[in-house]
Amino acid sequence: MKDSYYEHIIHGGDYNPDQWIDTKEIWDEDMRLMDLAHVNSATVGIFSWSLTEPEEGVFNFGWLDEIMDKLQAHGKKVILATPSGARPPWLAEKYPEVLRVEESGMRNEFGVRHNHCLTSPVYREKVGIINRKLAERYKSHPALFMWHVSNEYSGECHCELCQQAFREWRKKEYDNDIEKLNFKWWGGFWSHRYTSFSQISSPKFRGENHVPALKLAWRRFVTDRHISFYENEIKPLRELTPDIPVTTNMMRFYTAFDYQKMSEKTDIVSWDNYPEWTAPDMLSVACETAFAHDIFRSMKNGKPFYMMESTPSVVNWRTENKLPESGVHELAAIQAVAHGADSVQYFQWRKSRGGHEKFHGAVVDHYGKEDTRVFKDTAKLGEALEKLDKAVGTRTKAKAAVICDWENSWAVEAYCGYRRDARDYFRSCQRWYRGFWERSVPVDVVPMDRDLSGYDIVAAPYLYMLKDGVEEKLCEYVENGGTLIATPLTGIVDRDDLCFLGGFPAGRLKDVFGVMCEETDSLYKDEESKVLYNGKEYFGRDLCDVLRPGTAKTEGTFLSGFYAGSPAVTRNVFGKGQAFYTAFCAGDDFIADLLLRIIKEKGLEPDINAALPKGVTARKRGELLYIMNFSREEQKISLEKEYTNHLTGEVIKDAVLPKNGYLILI
Repeated sequence: MKDSYYEHIIHGGDYNPDQWIDTKEIWDEDMRLMDLAHVNSATVGIFSWSLTEPEEGVFNFGWLDEIMDKLQAHGKKVILATPSGARPPWLAEKYPEVLRVEESGMRNEFGVRHNHCLTSPVYREKVGIINRKLAERYKSHPALFMWHVSNEYSGECHCELCQQAFREWRKKEYDNDIEKLNFKWWGGFWSHRYTSFSQISSPKFRGENHVPALKLAWRRFVTDRHISFYENEIKPLRELTPDIPVTTNMMRFYTAFDYQKMSEKTDIVSWDNYPEWTAPDMLSVACETAFAHDIFRSMKNGKPFYMMESTPSVVNWRTENKLPESGVHELAAIQAVAHGADSVQYFQWRKSRGGHEKFHGAVVDHYGKEDTRVFKDTAKLGEALEKLDKAVGTRTKAKAAVICDWENSWAVEAYCGYRRDARDYFRSCQRWYRGFWERSVPVDVVPMDRDLSGYDIVAAPYLYMLKDGVEEKLCEYVENGGTLIATPLTGIVDRDDLCFLGGFPAGRLKDVFGVMCEETDSLYKDEESKVLYNGKEYFGRDLCDVLRPGTAKTEGTFLSGFYAGSPAVTRNVFGKGQAFYTAFCAGDDFIADLLLRIIKEKGLEPDINAALPKGVTARKRGELLYIMNFSREEQKISLEKEYTNHLTGEVIKDAVLPKNGYLILI
């Protein structure tokens, strides 16, 4: 299935010609270098508000007119940004209400970026004005390809405007019934019954911060503020340029608001990809990055996403900013395309001469010429991307899914109990994802309320919180033939963090899994649980559920703890399907073995049938098969049949993959 906005892979990135307004000869040099680098796009105007509107109501578009025309003349598509991510000084000086109030109650001074109140009517008005001016001026410009709205939305504000909006939002949520809120938030605990919505405030360090339901409510409200602000931003864009797609760039596993809900409002999902490829275990970095790619790809049911930012060399914000080896940049870009990206873009095109990010990697560094390693690597990649039109717009069809839900991550973070230092929810989901990824089985990563009917296997790690209707959805999924896998702390609380009564997991899920969890044991940091499954011993960490078996068949037992001999792995037939319960926090070896068994039982076809060496992964997208070497050493591969190298035309069956190398086969 093709679903694209452009016939080629977009190759480009953040371009900041406004920083070089006093040396315009660099603009012409940039055009020459972009041609040499096989760059076909530039993202312009992200942080240009102070140049475009230097005084309130005084607009200066001359520089942008010139840049848009230059890019058009050189055949480049323009992704035009709205500048709300960083406001000009005059705006903060004249309207201090636009500045955020921190959790401490103190209003920020002007500085950095995203230091604005998302509720402020003044800020929304000023953003709406400049966005309308941009849309009016460039709506017919032939280079305009896409709108990049703001930049990496983030943060929250605790000002009185936001407090009042939060209270009104709560009223709507609970039908203006304070007793309904008191029940849902279990207000009788610690004598916290409210008598008026006016008594509710955001969670603060010096105020109420021990009510999980309040924390969940605040995160949902902050999500609503971001979506509402975004909708205000795009209103003039939708009105004046209805055929131009709109996106906003997201950041990996950022959880301050719900990306899965935000994605519903964008035409295309885009995100900023900065893995630490220099880390010792490159394969784990590759898995985490593939997991992130598949999260963002899955947000639009497999529709291609944009990798809006990456670096062709280093970042500047880690403690140690180590240079990646030659080939890593190209391999990372090909991985993104293999997992559904229709773009490979960078922050940044040219290094800034000053400011906070002057040492952040770029295609063109301070030296300014094309004979650097990074520039030559970028140009080589650009040539390869020009041959991948077959990939553009194609979707990945997965028959397996891992549930990884933003709201559940908040709930896992908020509760007090069990192992308080061992609750990396996204890492836990990634471990189950890895069991599919290393076997070249395509997998979606979806929220808990997604339609699951198209999947043969669904892993639901640490599904602690159940949104309304999810219990019924999971029951129906298994009853109709699906295979569901659960872990400790499944089905414990509802969307307001109220514990379900009658035993865990909640309601009919006890029938689905055929077990009930009586207790959950927290292990010490250096303690391991020991489990016997299928004649082999495995080890787990952190948590163990003590299960009371019902209709489920015990397939693995604990060998340690006072619950030695009790079920550690169970399987239950429910309707036409089956449900597995793993009562311990399993390691990669157990997850791999269990998933391999289920994959074979369900007949799921991997993207490649050949046995690949450790560290080599494969992903099929459309007609093209991508084989990637993340092992940090040369690898020999033997394929199950002859393929054609899509980039060279060479026929391949046996091949040597160099360190950091890849193949694209058809």
